[in-house]
Amino acid sequence: MPNRAILFCYLALALSGQAYAFELNFNKVLDVVKKAQQATQSLDEPHEIELGNGIAANLLGAAPLLDNNEVQQYVNKVGRWVSLQTERPDLPWKFGIMQSSDINAFATPGGTIFITGGLLQKLNNESELAGVLAHEMVHVLRKHHLAALQKGARMDLAADLIGESIKNKANPVMEKAIKAGTELYARGLDKDDEFEADRMGIVIATRAGYDPYGLPAVLQMLDASNAQDSSLALMFKTHPAPRDRLALLDKIMGNRFDAYSAPAQADERFNREMPRRK
Repeated sequence: MPNRAILFCYLALALSGQAYAFELNFNKVLDVVKKAQQATQSLDEPHEIELGNGIAANLLGAAPLLDNNEVQQYVNKVGRWVSLQTERPDLPWKFGIMQSSDINAFATPGGTIFITGGLLQKLNNESELAGVLAHEMVHVLRKHHLAALQKGARMDLAADLIGESIKNKANPVMEKAIKAGTELYARGLDKDDEFEADRMGIVIATRAGYDPYGLPAVLQMLDASNAQDSSLALMFKTHPAPRDRLALLDKIMGNRFDAYSAPAQADERFNREMPRRK
């Protein structure tokens, strides 16, 4: 009888241990499922804006804003007008010219758009400027950078970020997300994201009253540029080839946009506001 009691105790302990192990494994599975569900959710707007502001601050740490208030205000006026043609006109859109000879443009979640001084110097009119800004706006509208953070090994980070409160300003999860988000700019987005930004950007710029061929003209300029030019290195590394982008736009646009053109005063304004070219 005592032996049976001892055996029963051992059996009970073994079963309880298995139950505990099963509970641990089950909880782990639930946690993984919860993380996956959170990681596929959209980041709410306050988080999106805070994340974008942190990334923008990091980008400005590498290249500050151009010290020219008049030109900065001009680009902001053009950008704000174009942003009003989008489905998110109430975002705190901000536009800035980076003091950099590189030829590039960037968007951060929440509505901050940067264009480099090097690219601005290459533009010929306001329609080209509007086309570039509209392209970058689409990355914000379609949340391309947020989607990139939600892929692969960054899923846990995205899920934690969605589940976090932003009341605590010293938020380590947000800090990690800002760091990961900043690193995206060295690798670039998916090609399909860039193609989508081209397509939608042309529609938005046209809706704002600009020549729809402004962005294609910029792509033609890039295509004709020397691929060995160091100022284009990051642009060519992080974007599809301009020729490929132009080919896709040609198929989509055809002659359907031929009836649209920019008002003459837009180009006059551009020539008046732009700093003297070198």
